[in-house]
Amino acid sequence: MLEYLRNASEKPIAKILIGILAFSFVGWGVAEWIFGGAVGDNTLVRVGDSEISAQQFNAEKSRELAQMSREQQRDIYADANEQARFSNNVLMNLAGQQMALNRADDLGFVVSDKRIAQEIRLFPDFQENGEFSTFMFDRVLGNSGYSEAQFADVLRGDIMRSMVLGAAGATVSVPEFVVNAAYNARYASRGIDYATVKYADFAVGTPTEEQLEQFYNQNPRIIPETRVVSYVLVSADTTKPDEYDAGYATAIKVEDDIIAGETMADVAKKHNAKFVSLDAFSRESRPVDAILSDKMIARIFDMDEAVESEMIELKDGFLFVRVDKINPQHKADFQNVKDSLVQDWKTEEQKKQAYVRANELLVDLNKNQDLSGKQSVTVSRADGAPIEVLNAAFREAVGTNTIVPGTDAFYVLRVRDVVAPSDDEQKKAKLKEEMQNMMQNNLMDDYNSFLKREYPIEINQKTYNRFFGI
Repeated sequence: MLEYLRNASEKPIAKILIGILAFSFVGWGVAEWIFGGAVGDNTLVRVGDSEISAQQFNAEKSRELAQMSREQQRDIYADANEQARFSNNVLMNLAGQQMALNRADDLGFVVSDKRIAQEIRLFPDFQENGEFSTFMFDRVLGNSGYSEAQFADVLRGDIMRSMVLGAAGATVSVPEFVVNAAYNARYASRGIDYATVKYADFAVGTPTEEQLEQFYNQNPRIIPETRVVSYVLVSADTTKPDEYDAGYATAIKVEDDIIAGETMADVAKKHNAKFVSLDAFSRESRPVDAILSDKMIARIFDMDEAVESEMIELKDGFLFVRVDKINPQHKADFQNVKDSLVQDWKTEEQKKQAYVRANELLVDLNKNQDLSGKQSVTVSRADGAPIEVLNAAFREAVGTNTIVPGTDAFYVLRVRDVVAPSDDEQKKAKLKEEMQNMMQNNLMDDYNSFLKREYPIEINQKTYNRFFGI
């Protein structure tokens, strides 16, 4: 039954609305709190005139967690950022659902008890041998944590939200002339002339130290921040209860010894845990180590020097990380890098000469309509010339002459003409479907903006901060 509710709440229309719902919360009630008017207020969020209480949030959060595997639950509880993300998603979904319900109330929509009864009798989860079963109904509700009244309210809310969002989610018809215009714009080709002026075609000498130093002052080498890290891992398969309990007990002892001031290496040896000391590394250049996931790297680079982390639960055990040293980002010493600057200086000098030559070709093209060393080709948006030339060929108007910079060359470009595409009904059909989806999403976005104006979402900052420990 809960699976049915999850599916109902994730129909395309509802997913679009909830997915694009911005959490534009505004705090309220500061004066009331100062003067005591908010005592006992347990409201987390107001949506228009409606309220979402901490109890509602907890109930929805529990239901969401109940649908997850043990591994997914562990991932949430083991990471503070994941906990915050999960909680925000739950609260955002509740706010989005309430916003649609408010609109249904204002429009006077009503879902009768008879309609609810009919819907319940049609639930596959409540049927046995093709007929409604009170035994299955009681059993499923008992397992889900819903009372009959609560389930009826949830179902009624789903139906009312579908009434509100149904019209906005209707298929949008795109006129054929719009499809044809988009098809021509996307699949048309262009005839171009272009000449390539490569940097490597120009010879340059060897720079003096003064030239290198001047070049370095304009293009300094920055050495990124690096960190020296060590860690202790108490190995355990945390998916197995016995190993989890034993590993956790050892990890508590490790944590106590670290807090008492013992070194990570000594603590690891004392408790037969794994100790690893990693040489300095940056965010972008990490050593090969199983624990260094993207999340762990982000966590390590958010820690202070000479500080150990709290216990971190992983699939393979319990982890304690320490940042032993932080080497801040800094400008490299010129003498240490000057030899490596020579090629960069030469490339820059070649680039200058190539640009001068490209300008000469452009002047001649504009004056005499002649482009020396040109290639005449017909290109699509994805093929027929270097990518920089393709982008410029479709960006510039027909008749344009211009210089296009590339990674190792300059290109002198002339856009001659546009070549219309041949008809392809299959491509047109796919394009039409794409445009219908885009227009439908835009329509839903506009409707969502209207709902947010009608039913502003406000957060009760005092209750929110207290509830989430901020």
